[in-house]
Amino acid sequence: MEERYGARCEECAPRSMIVAPDDSPPDMATSALALGKTAQWVVFGLDTGRYAISLAAVDRIVRAVHVTPLPLAPGIVLGAINVAGCVLPVLNLRRRFRLPERNINLADHFLIARTAQRRVVLVIDAARGVLEHPATAVIDVESIAPGLAHIRGVITLDDGLVLIHDLEQFLSADESHALDEATIQEASLAG
Repeated sequence: MEERYGARCEECAPRSMIVAPDDSPPDMATSALALGKTAQWVVFGLDTGRYAISLAAVDRIVRAVHVTPLPLAPGIVLGAINVAGCVLPVLNLRRRFRLPERNINLADHFLIARTAQRRVVLVIDAARGVLEHPATAVIDVESIAPGLAHIRGVITLDDGLVLIHDLEQFLSADESHALDEATIQEASLAG
């Protein structure tokens, strides 16, 4: 596993493959909601829609590169990329949000983020910047469309809506397990 995941395998591997305390960054947006403060969100575009995730969860945004297919991974996973020696899964936001699928092109970007379970890569059209907004102004998605686990809430702006993405809920338990299994399988084949 260590060769496949690079020298920093504990930093890169799915949590189910290592024994370590949860060192994921605290979700400042959720904390801000509880405290009634301002929250910070990284806003990105997919087609004409605007989406956001908590700034605290974002490691960086980079230009898109070739994605290597990951056999046996769930359909929501496009494949994997190597980021500084770490092999990270690339997740298909378009499929989750039921947007028309298209091939990744060089104008696209990868948003690298951390969940409690793993680091992941999201394919985005473009980063739109950081939005600071009163946490109390986030509309709970349950009041709009109950059952959308991967959407935390909605922010209304003068020029439209921003859907707040809940990265912790992006993969279902079954998808997360299947991704862990595919990653273990890939590591054993490479080793």
